[in-house]
Amino acid sequence: MLEDTSFAIHPGKEKDTNTTPYKRIGTLQAYKEAKDTYLFECTKGHVAIKFYTDSIVRIVMNPFSQPKLDASKAVVAEGNSVEVKVKDQDQAVSLLSKHLIVTIEKETFSILIQDDKGHVLLDEGNRGMGFKPTGEVITYKKMDKDDHFYGFGEKTGFLDKRGERYEMWNSDVYIPHNPETDPLYVSIPYFMTLRNGRSHGVFFDNTFRTIFDMKSELDYYSFEAEGGQLDYYVMAGPEPKQVLEQYTYLTGRMPLPPKWSLGYHQSRYSYETEAEVREIAQNFIDRDIPLDVLYLDIHYMNGYRVFTFDEERFPDPKKLIQDLKQMGIRIVPIVDPGVKKDPEYYVYQEGINQDQFCKYIEGNIYHGEVWPGISAFPDFTDEKARKWWGDKHQFYTDLGIEGIWNDMNEPAVFNETKTMDVEVMHRNDGEPTTHRELHNVYGFLMGKATYEGLKHQLNGKRPFLLTRAAFSGVQRYAAVWTGDNRSFWEHLQMTLPMVMNLGLSGVPLVGPDVGGFAHDTNGELLVRWTQVGAFTPYFRNHSAIGTLYQEPWRFGEENESIMRKYIQMRYKWMPHLYKVFQEATKKGLPVMRPLFMEFPKDEKTYNINDQFMIGDNVLIAPILAPSVTDRAVYFPEGDWIEMETGNVYAGEQVHLVHAELDYMPIFVKRGTAIFQGEIQSRQNKSPKQVEMHIFASPEEHWYEATYYDDDGETFAYENGEYLELKLKVVHSTETITITTLEHNGDYKPDYVEIPIVIHHLSKHQTVIMNGEEINGRAVLTL
Repeated sequence: MLEDTSFAIHPGKEKDTNTTPYKRIGTLQAYKEAKDTYLFECTKGHVAIKFYTDSIVRIVMNPFSQPKLDASKAVVAEGNSVEVKVKDQDQAVSLLSKHLIVTIEKETFSILIQDDKGHVLLDEGNRGMGFKPTGEVITYKKMDKDDHFYGFGEKTGFLDKRGERYEMWNSDVYIPHNPETDPLYVSIPYFMTLRNGRSHGVFFDNTFRTIFDMKSELDYYSFEAEGGQLDYYVMAGPEPKQVLEQYTYLTGRMPLPPKWSLGYHQSRYSYETEAEVREIAQNFIDRDIPLDVLYLDIHYMNGYRVFTFDEERFPDPKKLIQDLKQMGIRIVPIVDPGVKKDPEYYVYQEGINQDQFCKYIEGNIYHGEVWPGISAFPDFTDEKARKWWGDKHQFYTDLGIEGIWNDMNEPAVFNETKTMDVEVMHRNDGEPTTHRELHNVYGFLMGKATYEGLKHQLNGKRPFLLTRAAFSGVQRYAAVWTGDNRSFWEHLQMTLPMVMNLGLSGVPLVGPDVGGFAHDTNGELLVRWTQVGAFTPYFRNHSAIGTLYQEPWRFGEENESIMRKYIQMRYKWMPHLYKVFQEATKKGLPVMRPLFMEFPKDEKTYNINDQFMIGDNVLIAPILAPSVTDRAVYFPEGDWIEMETGNVYAGEQVHLVHAELDYMPIFVKRGTAIFQGEIQSRQNKSPKQVEMHIFASPEEHWYEATYYDDDGETFAYENGEYLELKLKVVHSTETITITTLEHNGDYKPDYVEIPIVIHHLSKHQTVIMNGEEINGRAVLTL
């Protein structure tokens, strides 16, 4: 295509910038309260303001009609009854909750939002919000010199997004991802601002193509949409963690994933036969490399028809799935939305006869070309179609499958636009509208249909769903991977800020294709990427057709041995990881965290792209470039202990750390604790023995440690079948005092005690546990 050549910068190719000026919403004419919502009439439109909590306020501008407050695809919170005081003065009206002050300037309807301490969160200055007659809506906000921006879902580039301009339009992007590749597969129109140690968040709940511009001006940023309402929520924070709790209060939180989905996954486009799948699985067993999941890409199907198996390539899929499950390995097949146009294909027949497919307003079905050829697409915006699609997964669950992989669900179509015609008219649960409006939620609603179908069919077991396309709230249904990356060192480097920003966007279970999907990987790159993958929330190795196979044994025994060590390490760390996932379920917090989330007052953490934390006390500093064996590591406040060497590093400093190819530096903050386990069998990889490791501090310090476990497979934890221990560990120059604060839940694990291992205990320190001095072995009895 000419657009992939220098023709793209031909002097006659300047884009039409659509310079029609925006109209301001106008002067305030009147306002009233109605059912906890404040309705404002302006000379050129309407605005609604509603408090969802004392710390969350929603602002909706509709220049053409009364604001709609019940049309969100993402928001599940209904809001609480919030006490709001109204202060009406000559030039402004203020709405005050316990933690927020919203001030509206009457003449221009400019909005200023402050917290209860008077800190400015958002200030429209002399810009305000506006619209164009063609339907676009926009708002401008002042940008402070100390503002740092994070989130925005799946974006390339560095952690801090200041100085960037991003588009939200789910897109199938196979070309190499680099810092200017935008948009990608996921649209999450949400961001967090960190300013001088304080944070607030903004969620722009609009499904049209949206733009966030922190680049074009020095003093203002903006967000806009090509249609719909200007509908956004402001979350007061002020801690980064509180912003995430507030955002996920609105958009929902992840249910606990099955433990097997948190292990190591192996994939390829494609393992093309049953024999090859069995050979791969047996290799993992023979080589003592733990494996929880093998994926089936599109070649398992009969002519790429979803809900089928190719009977020649896979003659007995049920036995294959049963046999692998006996080995401790689950099969996860790919399912795309395109249904082949074939009058003899039962899924297409049903879709036609039951009126399940997307159509134009005139009534003709939309067809587009994808892997099977010309295909129809279910209208996931319609409850009837979602139910039908979810029910179709009985085909897989009857075979023993418990997880599904949704791909191509932007939706991707092989045409010039790369997607569905925006003039397609979706049914939208009784309120028909175009694909132009609902494009960004198509994959999200496919995930909803799939997850709910699986959950119904699995009779209490937790489903696993992986998706490529997503929108805000996807965490309620699916894990996300970062799409078609490349086997480049630069893409390994890009993994860290991408995964961290997705976590900051409310999606805890996320990761890249380890080793890179396209291009050929090599042994050193795959080793270093596997080391990182062992600590990313989602851990899958995946490679493309026509590239080198990249299972852990493909690059010699030395590299295999290193990768075995780190894949096994994933399972050793599972108790710690599972506890952090449970925290994500309860509070919406990321599993893989940027350092600023734990140390928001430390400006040096604001754009660290090559380190991350797992939970609140484990710091990972991987090697991300070839032939490197030494790297600088920044340590925040406190002392940090290197797990493997026992070396202690002082905080708020940079240290040089040595790391040969077989080593990735991992540090635990001194004065804290972690839980680790050991794998007992290949079939059941849940640890049968768990230890608590305390890293003693010689200084006054305390830490609250939580241990969590459940059956890892069902939703029984929602009914009290879990084990939760909360412990307080107090350090002083003379004692380490361990106190059990809470013992909650009815779950009884296979182990009956948790031994306690104390590292760096000085000869002057004694150990006191629940009021008694311990001279020998310390244990937590369950």
